[in-house]
Amino acid sequence: MPRWRPKAPPSSPYITPEGMEKLRAEVQQLWKIERPQVTEAVHQAALNGDRSENGDYIYGKKRLREIDRRVRYLSKRIESMKVVEYSPKQEGKVFFGAWVELENESGDCVTYRIVGADEIAPSLGYISLDSPMAKALIGRAVDDEVHVETPQGAALWFINSIRYQAE
Repeated sequence: MPRWRPKAPPSSPYITPEGMEKLRAEVQQLWKIERPQVTEAVHQAALNGDRSENGDYIYGKKRLREIDRRVRYLSKRIESMKVVEYSPKQEGKVFFGAWVELENESGDCVTYRIVGADEIAPSLGYISLDSPMAKALIGRAVDDEVHVETPQGAALWFINSIRYQAE
């Protein structure tokens, strides 16, 4: 029996140009390359006869459903996304798409990039515009103190630098 969960609030519909390229490339890869290969494999497996015990056929059909589901999701998501382009007016302040170097009270430095929900990559330092850290940073400038309320408690950060171009 499934457990009931409250519906999550919708994430921000914003995305960087690079993020939109990646989503479109994923759709292209799935639809034009991977799906025809899996379809051919399923066709070949179907020619072998009894489909009820044919693992290649069963798992191929399952993979086709996964591909179709992902393509359908991405297509709808891409339609609703708003690409946020860089503007020179943003210089000096933290806005969507910025790389922000922060330093905490103990001198540890981290760099985050504020991106949309579809681009989150903790290993790269990409954080969601909807995260507590990003919400606290938006509109701030270099040398500002930022107080962030996180599930682990309050934290104080200092903004060392802001840039909008990758290094």
